[in-house]
Amino acid sequence: MAIRELPSVLSTKISSRFLKSCKLGHTKTFCSFKKPSFGILFDIDGVIVRGKKVLPSAPEAFWRLINADGTFRVPTVFVTNAGNGLRHEKAKQLSQWLGVQIGEDQVIMAHSPLRMFQQFHTKHVLVSGQGPTVEIAKNLGFQKITTLEQLRHTFPVLDAVDHKRRISVPCTFEQYFPPIEAVVLFGEPVRWETALQLLVDVLMTDGQPAVCPATLRYPHIPVLACNMDLQWMAEARMPRFGHGAFLLCLETLYKKITGLNLIYTALIGKPSEITYHHAHCMVLAHARQIGITDNLKHLYAIGDNIYTDVFGANLYNQYLERRERRVTRRQQNIEDLLGADPHDWDQGAVSCSSILVETGVYSPDRNDGISDHSPRDFLPVEEKLREPEYTVENVSKAIDLIFNIENFE
Repeated sequence: MAIRELPSVLSTKISSRFLKSCKLGHTKTFCSFKKPSFGILFDIDGVIVRGKKVLPSAPEAFWRLINADGTFRVPTVFVTNAGNGLRHEKAKQLSQWLGVQIGEDQVIMAHSPLRMFQQFHTKHVLVSGQGPTVEIAKNLGFQKITTLEQLRHTFPVLDAVDHKRRISVPCTFEQYFPPIEAVVLFGEPVRWETALQLLVDVLMTDGQPAVCPATLRYPHIPVLACNMDLQWMAEARMPRFGHGAFLLCLETLYKKITGLNLIYTALIGKPSEITYHHAHCMVLAHARQIGITDNLKHLYAIGDNIYTDVFGANLYNQYLERRERRVTRRQQNIEDLLGADPHDWDQGAVSCSSILVETGVYSPDRNDGISDHSPRDFLPVEEKLREPEYTVENVSKAIDLIFNIENFE
């Protein structure tokens, strides 16, 4: 995908900043002809913004990653666990926040790797989340889609918690409803009590909530879940519940009611290796797009959450180290699943360094004690995998660190 032409206003802003940088003696920041041998993976919430407020350190940090004409000079992608929006919308939002033109292909949402799960694209899926969930699902390749709200209208007697909107008369069309074949969880829904009830019903009835089964069908239908963040950082002073909190409720309810563990067919988003592998492929593609033909030796992942960003980056670094020695069956399965081109690995990085910033979920002033916020299916976690390789104050300091390590200006 070619880099789109910068809007005139944005181009003027970049040019003026470039001139200002030159006057301050930082011309090398923009004018270096040295090609980088590294790529950067940026988290968004808690690193670039908190809620909808841009962190003061962010815009200037990104000016250092671009040329005077506004094009990137360092391979850069954004890896967010947000799952309730479209990539092009997030790219547009980032461009406005940072004053730098961000392309859609530089954005990896929590659900982005689901594009590769083609075996589910023709199945009838139930989707959960906020925002344009149907459009998101269609863009990922899913063809037969039902939302929780549509399911509630088809089976109105299932939603009984809110007495004000409770309906006691069943729908006459529910017997014609095609069975749900898989569940796709994009992000936290609005009415958790409704979502939890309907999802447990679907899982316990083999996708046919109009039927009361004589015996529980187990394993249940496939569940594909995106975004495992227990908490995330918005404008509030303390972290807010994330989709991981909703998943925890779903897991607990299913276990309490059935006595069995909820099974995830796939967990997508950070800290999953699949997501970092996908981001790795995307940053290699961005490197080629901006004219870098030499190998990328290192990846740097900047985030604010020990349990997703740091853990995920360290887990992927471990994956890369093992890959250098041998390709395990697990690694080969990931690459086969994502359709990675073996030739891409001629340029592939051999390490991924985790950089923790103090502007989001993690704060040196807040002690979380011994609480373990890692997703259920990633436990137990080696403690070293939750230790950042570097800790810095903010994203600007993270760029300073990377440039110093790489001797890049």
